[in-house]
Amino acid sequence: MRTFNVPALRGGLLAVLAATLFGISTPLVQRIGKGAGAFATAALLYIGAALIGALLRQPPQREAAVSRHDLPRLGWMAFFGAGVGPVALAWGLQHTSGASASLMLTLEAVFTALLARWLYGEVMGTRVWSAMGLLLAGGVALILDRGGSGQSELLGAMVVLLATMAWGVDNTLSRGVAERDPGQVVLLKSTLGAVLTAAIAVVVHEPLPGWQAAVGLLLVGASGYGLSLRLYLLAQRTFGAARTGSVFAFAPFIGAILAVVLGERAMSWGVALGGMLMLLGVVLHLAESHAHEHQHEALEHEHAHAHDDGHHDHVHHPMPVGPHSHVHRHEPVRHAHPHTPDVHHAHRH
Repeated sequence: MRTFNVPALRGGLLAVLAATLFGISTPLVQRIGKGAGAFATAALLYIGAALIGALLRQPPQREAAVSRHDLPRLGWMAFFGAGVGPVALAWGLQHTSGASASLMLTLEAVFTALLARWLYGEVMGTRVWSAMGLLLAGGVALILDRGGSGQSELLGAMVVLLATMAWGVDNTLSRGVAERDPGQVVLLKSTLGAVLTAAIAVVVHEPLPGWQAAVGLLLVGASGYGLSLRLYLLAQRTFGAARTGSVFAFAPFIGAILAVVLGERAMSWGVALGGMLMLLGVVLHLAESHAHEHQHEALEHEHAHAHDDGHHDHVHHPMPVGPHSHVHRHEPVRHAHPHTPDVHHAHRH
């Protein structure tokens, strides 16, 4: 088996790419969206994401199409992930430092992991719980570090914390549609979010950015929200919700580095301590491995798959080359191998 086909490695690499794109977007939104309303900023970001989602849609022969049964879940994803999350982040970034806010976004991994454990039963051993503890301790250090800005700085940090909670809910809900065409998921979720936030922006008469800032936010939305979400969904397929969320915690470090490069002077000892604790938590979580004998029950479902992963041995005439999608059946089997909580390994422990 080629190294790149190892599920943990593939999922980790996809999550790192998603984290990089989103991490870069955080300080850019703070700069480009300065002076614009939080809802107007969020609307432009998700219009950009919807455009990239439309461009990246796949035919049903390659990716399973979104069904009408997925629409309620997508609606809640849009509310939390495209409504509450970016609006809270846009407001919080205007009242706290970019480096501190970027690092504190690592707490998104904590909320995602806890929800994934509760809703999907994803395995979280001692090593994972220790990692979550380090991430939480780092977040507390960042909240207590106000950078000399008093209650305004603390309030901004708490609103950023609200954004991380909203995205934790969104991340967990997205696990249920990760097997669908990610381009369609990005398009539908982003369109719903854009309509919601744009309507609110109009109702409350929020100030709009100039055309240059608007174009900038559209581009940031296309890459940091649209393409990043697509990669995130692909990572969840092979990596599970909790692990993808943990790797995605690298995004705040990337955002913090870019904020400093852009000239922000807010790297206090509190930020440094919080960042160090969070980095240790991420590394500890990624070092976790999992293998045991497990039972696969009979299962029929539809998703994109290939025939070189040890779980898809059904026959085609002729046999297709590469990933493809159709309804297929898995026969019962019992075996042992290293695995992650993907759609075929959602068994309880």
